[in-house]
Amino acid sequence: MMNNSRPARIVRFYLDGFRRMTLGKTLWKLILIKLLIMFAILKLFFFPDFLAENFQTDQQRADHVFGQLRQRQSPQ
Repeated sequence: MMNNSRPARIVRFYLDGFRRMTLGKTLWKLILIKLLIMFAILKLFFFPDFLAENFQTDQQRADHVFGQLRQRQSPQ
């Protein structure tokens, strides 16, 4: 028995489209590689874990964050 509900037809439409892609598959692979580079590799080099490097305990980290938030909220 075939399910002819609207959501099932939509899903089947997109799955069939992705199966028949030729150039699109290559483009999706490039997009995924680019995202991997942006979020994984660049994070390692440009966004160090400041709190873990500069504070030893969770309490010290929390105090620092709270102090920064309070400092930015106070009118100058």
